[in-house]
Amino acid sequence: MDYVKFLNSKKIEVKETGFEADESKFNKNLKDFQKYGLSVALRKGKFAFFFDCGLGKTISQLEWANQVFAHTKKKVLILAPLAVVEQTKEEAAKFNIPLECFDIINYEQLINTDVSIYSGVVIDESSILKGRDGKTSRLLIDTFKHFKYKLCCTATPSPNDHMELGYHSEFLGYMSYLEILAMYFVHDGGQTSKWRLRKHAEDDFWKYVCTWSMAIDNPSTLGFCGDGYSLPEISYIEHFIKVENNSNTLFGDVAVSATDLHRDLRRSLNDRLKITADMVNNSSEQFIIWCLGNKEADEITKLIPDSINVQGSDKAHIKAKNLLGFAKGEFRVLVTKAEIAAMGMNYQNCNNMIFMSYDFKFEKFYQAVRRCYRFGQTKNVNVHLLIPESQTNVRNSILEKQDQHFEMIKQMSIYSSQQDYKKNIPEREYKEQIINLPNFII
Repeated sequence: MDYVKFLNSKKIEVKETGFEADESKFNKNLKDFQKYGLSVALRKGKFAFFFDCGLGKTISQLEWANQVFAHTKKKVLILAPLAVVEQTKEEAAKFNIPLECFDIINYEQLINTDVSIYSGVVIDESSILKGRDGKTSRLLIDTFKHFKYKLCCTATPSPNDHMELGYHSEFLGYMSYLEILAMYFVHDGGQTSKWRLRKHAEDDFWKYVCTWSMAIDNPSTLGFCGDGYSLPEISYIEHFIKVENNSNTLFGDVAVSATDLHRDLRRSLNDRLKITADMVNNSSEQFIIWCLGNKEADEITKLIPDSINVQGSDKAHIKAKNLLGFAKGEFRVLVTKAEIAAMGMNYQNCNNMIFMSYDFKFEKFYQAVRRCYRFGQTKNVNVHLLIPESQTNVRNSILEKQDQHFEMIKQMSIYSSQQDYKKNIPEREYKEQIINLPNFII
């Protein structure tokens, strides 16, 4: 009997620290699956929503804040990217969620904020936690260490690194990053800086993750009605650009490295500017133009009369004004970088985008595409990719990471359905849904 107790003591348990909420008192604008997710999150106390783009993370986190405020009589703090702050306030007014139940600030303001006046915290676009040893992520983990109510919201954890889930776990106050490494991961060969999930630990790892999170790719995954959550078609149109061979090799199609990528892009700048300007100036529709470098962003803005370049050096209020202005149709063409506008913004008003350049970072690419390609988009989406011949390996890297991404989402969805998050969906029918998950990047 003592040995049985010893074994039971080794079981990993996620204690519920929240409260039972009355779904009938939830905001009437919430969908059934959102109400269900909120009930689970409020009961758990510290939880994560991994809801895909367009599945209502904003209204869900706002109602979560409203319910925590009603229960504790203290405000909730919401942390979000700069431009998303104003958009979230507009969403609250739209859905009649009282502004007095929360304060919302961008991450840069946290260091000057007295968090003792809040009962709970929401981390919007919580993939920011993946840099555990970075300044922002460390600040978030330490600042809210003793909070009883926490909610993380992001469409996708990092698709090429399971350990981002470890950072979420640590922030929420469950197993630490290092504990998860020790229990579920092993060094990948001789590279001590890389870790991979132990084969025999995969099942236990996913079961653990789904004790404090819920992943939804489509409401039907958890047995709810999926009507209205069908994505339109998306076309990835590749424009291959010949480049001068200055690589000191026989052939000019040598794969570019991450270190040399920006230097290599300069070889094709003029051609990329011309292709982009011709495409956009011969259309009357809205476009987003994604750039990596300041020079190409400045140059393309000069070539397109009705465009605005939103860049990092802009003052905060100007940046927010223009990012929201594009969503409202105040100008036709937005030129910017993924690190500025790829997280959180809703640009369903636009169905055309051009990647004048992009790098090996899949998450930024995925999030940039999802600003337009999201549930609620009514038009087919066109994504133009300008690819110098020497950078085909960059494109191939994105495709490989895409496969890893959908495998992760598939795993998380399967295990979420096996928790108490499942709504009477037949096992056979659910497995068929998972097997037929769409491949969005072609």
